[in-house]
Amino acid sequence: MLPTTARSRDTWLFWIIALLVLGAGLGLRDPWPADEPRFTLVAKHMVESGDWLFPHRGQELYSDKPPVFMWLQAIAYTIFGNWRVAFLLPSLLAALGTLWCVVDLGSRLWTRRVGLYAGYALLFALQFTWQAKKAQIDPLVVFWITLGNYGLLRHVLQTARNQGPNWPMWMLGWAAAAMGVISKGVGIIALLMLIPAGFASLRGWNVKVHVRDARFWLGPLAFVLAACVWLVPMLIAATGHAGPEYRAYMDDILLRQTAKRYGASWDHGQPLWYFIEVMATMWLPTVLALPWAIPAWRRRLRRRDPRYLLPLAWWALVIVFFSIPAGKRDMYILPALPMMALALGPLLPGLMRKIGVRRVAFGFTAVFAFAMLLGGLAMWFGNPGFERRFIEERSLEAESTALAMSITAIGVWGVVCLLWAGRRRPFAGMIGLLSGVWVAFGLMLAPLLNDSSSARGLMTDIGQRIGPDAELGLVAWREQNLLMADRRVAEFGFKVDFDEQMQRGLRWQHEAPDKRWLLVQDVALAPCIDAAHTQHLGNANRRGWTLVPGKAAADCR
Repeated sequence: MLPTTARSRDTWLFWIIALLVLGAGLGLRDPWPADEPRFTLVAKHMVESGDWLFPHRGQELYSDKPPVFMWLQAIAYTIFGNWRVAFLLPSLLAALGTLWCVVDLGSRLWTRRVGLYAGYALLFALQFTWQAKKAQIDPLVVFWITLGNYGLLRHVLQTARNQGPNWPMWMLGWAAAAMGVISKGVGIIALLMLIPAGFASLRGWNVKVHVRDARFWLGPLAFVLAACVWLVPMLIAATGHAGPEYRAYMDDILLRQTAKRYGASWDHGQPLWYFIEVMATMWLPTVLALPWAIPAWRRRLRRRDPRYLLPLAWWALVIVFFSIPAGKRDMYILPALPMMALALGPLLPGLMRKIGVRRVAFGFTAVFAFAMLLGGLAMWFGNPGFERRFIEERSLEAESTALAMSITAIGVWGVVCLLWAGRRRPFAGMIGLLSGVWVAFGLMLAPLLNDSSSARGLMTDIGQRIGPDAELGLVAWREQNLLMADRRVAEFGFKVDFDEQMQRGLRWQHEAPDKRWLLVQDVALAPCIDAAHTQHLGNANRRGWTLVPGKAAADCR
């Protein structure tokens, strides 16, 4: 029997909406590039080979990321036996865990109502929800970092509702930071919270770090022990292997992919102000409250309220930390969003009564709804350039009408929410619109895009063309091709140069040309291949693919 108090109803409503928004579509699609097929392929290899310590992408060791996220996917598959569920489940649970940290911390530092407002501010920020519905490492890292902040704040803040010190929470904060490190490296930024905490403590704010207490060192000890969960077994096994590739794996994952990647980024170059642009667009609609929130934050900081100082200062430190390297990606700044939502939560009840804030919320809902409606109608009845490019790059001609109808339906839903809520309830209309968008994406749009985006359609077509008894080799392949193949395939390395892959594939095919086929990305086709005997398969994942039988490569000896 559900609790009947108004506060309990509000709490239950929030978590039902959160589960619906984040979980809609679970099990209805396969992994999509860029990262999802890679991580799922690694997890699948763990399950099939029993080697959970060293991730593999095909026959090669995969050293770009530590294996924690892939462990969770493999565990989920072991429990549920379904990769469509298993590959997304860790992200869903991590996002729900992040929300819980924000809601609970807001409730402890202020009130339960404030905690729920902070949770809504986080849940409906576009970047948070979008990343939570993808099987990438970022939602997991955001959870570890937010959990680290949760533990540290519960320890150092001295308020009427939160009396420190809390040594178990202190240890939890450090251990969560370590789990973030062994998940993606950047989990260490959770400990940046100690900088504003130390400053506030020295200036006499209600913050105590308790440096002189011997138990202070339990935090660093918890960090080391948590990091050793993966680090020590990996180092022992890597140094014990005779093969040089394991030493190279160790050097790459410990040095090149961490300190060197930060200090000398080799990709994703962006200007210094890049994250300002990301927050201004990807944190909508939550970020729209900032013009009114910033003056309110300034007034509270003048009152020396550390509940605002610590999350806001940490947010600023994260921006600075990730702005220093030349290489920047939009999800790097995502870990700062929960603390921004936490600091915004206590202001929202007052801000939502302001005419300007209400007009902005109504305007956002109207613009979003009519953009979807007009875009869907243009796709349905016209032939706009953005639709042509999207369809051609993904070979979605058969799904184009259904896509247009789905986007139009989302636009109609937005207009209905706008009319229902009106100007008197603009925030209810905005929540209704965004909830509908994410549910529709999971239940309608994702299944429509799945065959092309995941390469399932391409690999199924190939299986039918070559027959069940044929052998298949992959040249210039992507992870989704190997993951979606309907049989064991031959692959000739992933990081290997395309020309070398082509030569290895041809040698393999010449051993049994009558039954061996090569799937080749168009850019890697050797000049000696007779195009008259090949089968061009069109585009998938914005790449062209060609199926090469043995007789087409007869002149390549």
